[in-house]
Amino acid sequence: MKLVKDEGVENLAIRSVASALNLAPNALYRYFKSLAALEAALAEETRLQMLVIMQKAAGRKGPAETIRAISEAYLRFAHEQPRVFALYLKTSASDPDGNPQCTKNTQFFLEQVTRVYGEKRAWKASHALWALLHGIAVLREARVLTQAQSSTSLKFGLQMWIDGALSSSGDK
Repeated sequence: MKLVKDEGVENLAIRSVASALNLAPNALYRYFKSLAALEAALAEETRLQMLVIMQKAAGRKGPAETIRAISEAYLRFAHEQPRVFALYLKTSASDPDGNPQCTKNTQFFLEQVTRVYGEKRAWKASHALWALLHGIAVLREARVLTQAQSSTSLKFGLQMWIDGALSSSGDK
């Protein structure tokens, strides 16, 4: 993870990881059958880190405050560790076990959204919220948005998202 944080996943190589660990490159193949398998493991670790961060941010807050807190935590992680965050969405179709941590993160996120939107609209609302958050994260990293603009966009987007839940509370 340190190599990814310092150099990015695009520069990750079995040799550089082995060198950082003072191992022969062949030794890593005992644990990971390929570079793709290593990247998949790192992506799962990143998802676990994100889940812990979101759970901590959620604490015991009310539904709307939980959404605000986990949204801010998501964007803070993306901003503070952009190279690690790039792993968050990395999936491996060749992984026979799938992405179990991705499933756990989705379940947690969906549970929080359901508290606001209800079960009937939770999937659509969670996709909209996730798109907002990821869009802000990507635009901030690309320097299209400044920190102030991304903060304003988050506040505005969340208010619209929460207002949408309140205006359709009978649809839960």
